[in-house]
Amino acid sequence: MESTNSKRTLLPIILSLLLSACAISYKFNGASIDYTTTKTIQIDNFPIRSAYVWAPMQSIFQNRLTDIYASQTKLRQVKKNGDLQLAGEIVAFDQFNKGISSDGYSSQVQLKMTVNVRFVNNKKHTDDFERQFSATSEYDASQQLNAVQEELVTQMVKDITDQIFNATVANW
Repeated sequence: MESTNSKRTLLPIILSLLLSACAISYKFNGASIDYTTTKTIQIDNFPIRSAYVWAPMQSIFQNRLTDIYASQTKLRQVKKNGDLQLAGEIVAFDQFNKGISSDGYSSQVQLKMTVNVRFVNNKKHTDDFERQFSATSEYDASQQLNAVQEELVTQMVKDITDQIFNATVANW
């Protein structure tokens, strides 16, 4: 009986020693890139081509787009001839009445931002595409747009750049 109890005590100790000796390291960042063939990314400027223009929107978008690839991949950003290439333009920045109050006036306003993206994968052209990515955000109509614009644009830019990242390098 004593032999069985000592075996039960020894088994977990031996297993924990074996498991602690074998360390497995895995870093998940969302990107599925073959870094042996794909080493660089070219991100062109995305100019504003919408009817309504808020100038800081372009730099907020550009900075977030380059930052997401810099922080979540090992790709080196280059000015031309990238293994992956991103180009496009901000094609729409519009506001719509979303809700009407009982007195007939607007109570909610929705902002919508749309970006057209051309993606070229010079290592695997079957991944190439051109498509639009959009995001929306709402604010209370009693507020002035210029009071909430930066925060709302930043939220929409984050959403759109996440969509672009997932469509280009996160194939899961």
